[in-house]
Order: sequence, then structure tokens, then C-alpha cells
Amino acid sequence: MTKLSVNINKFATLRNSRGGNNPDVIKAAIDAERFGAQGITVHPRPDERHITYQDVLNLKDVVTTEFNIEGYPDERYMGIIEKIKPTQATLVPDSPNVLTSNAGWNTIKFKNHLIPIIKQIQSWGVRVSIFIDPEENMVNGASEVGADRIELYTGLYAANYLDNKVQAVNPYIISANLGKKLGLGINAGHDLDLNNLKFIKEKIPHLDEVSIGHALICDSIYFGFENTIQLYLNQLR
Repeated sequence: MTKLSVNINKFATLRNSRGGNNPDVIKAAIDAERFGAQGITVHPRPDERHITYQDVLNLKDVVTTEFNIEGYPDERYMGIIEKIKPTQATLVPDSPNVLTSNAGWNTIKFKNHLIPIIKQIQSWGVRVSIFIDPEENMVNGASEVGADRIELYTGLYAANYLDNKVQAVNPYIISANLGKKLGLGINAGHDLDLNNLKFIKEKIPHLDEVSIGHALICDSIYFGFENTIQLYLNQLR
């Protein structure tokens, strides 16, 4: 079964908008796991506009499934990974002012930049996933830089799903099959929701993990957090 990692950034966004500790980010992680999530994802950005450094430290002691920390691999991020040693580090090419991850790494152009970073993270016993667009040359590049997994950026799939879902998913099937052939694990994330998740799972049965935050939290407003996690898990079964 494809694992569901719940991105809890939005809990922190809501908390930070008012101050205090409501909603409680740590409780959200504990509850997500209790409700069936097989992983917790956070993206501690430098401006701490949602998940803070202290949140990450606190989560280290409570996450019992897979802890996935996303981020651009600058000195700050590398320090977090070395200290926390999560299950997985997902490397994204975002600059600090980007609102949300909206493109993958150019694994060819940044090959020499990524190789030592990935080796360093792996030396800490942490699995490395690299965020890429669904392009064969980027998959090959991810293999060449030594990543353990790729996370396919699914924003384009989600944007085109309603117009032509078969055409929208095709680059992802090709990329995922190539990644599997090269020995890479396959993750996916960005704009996946209850409408489009089941289809991509059916087309990529060897999908290891999806990371979902925004849509899942929005659905929770209507369906409740526990029920929403079950609804997403049902799409992956």
C-alpha cells in the first residue's frame, strides 16, 4: 500500500495567524498517526511562517511513523537534518520567498551541487528524496546524484486532471517506471486531493508514498480530521 504522509504545515499557519498554541501542531501530528497516517511531513521555511524550528524539535520526540522534513538544503536545513535525523529528507529547490513548492530540481544542472549534499545526509542514516518534475532526464539525473527516492511534483497532473486525466498522468507513469527501473523509490506530492488521488495511484501501483497537506486540511473542515484521513487512505488502497 502507498503510504500517506500528512503535511501539517497548515496547522502551524493557522496557529501563527492568531498566536498562542491553537491549533496544537504537536497534537495534530499525534492525532494524524492515531487516525491512520503512516507519516508526518513538515517544511520548516527560514521565515518560520508556518512550521518553526522549535516545532521540528518537539515533533522529533512524538512522531512514531515516518518523519519527513522538506526543504532547500542550505546550512540551516542541513543542521536540522543532522540534529533530528528524520526518516526522510526531501530536497526541494525553493528560494526563501516562494509561497509553495512549484517546480522540481534540475538534477543535471545542479548535479555537482547535489552529490555531496546527498552523501552527507545519507551518512547520517537519513533517506534522501529529491523533488523533480516528471521528465525522464530529471529521473536519470536523480539516480546519478545518488538519491534514494524521487518525489514527483504533481501540480501539473492536478491542473490538467479534469481536462484529460489520461494525458495528465502519462508523464508520471513514464517517470515512475523509469525510476523503479533505476532502483529509485517513488513518492509524489502537490495538489493531490480526493478527486485525483485514486487515479494516479491506480496508474502507478508501485508508488511508495504521497505527501498531502493543503487539500487534506481543507477537507477536514467539512469532514473532520479523522474521517478525512480515512477517506484519503481509502483512495490509496
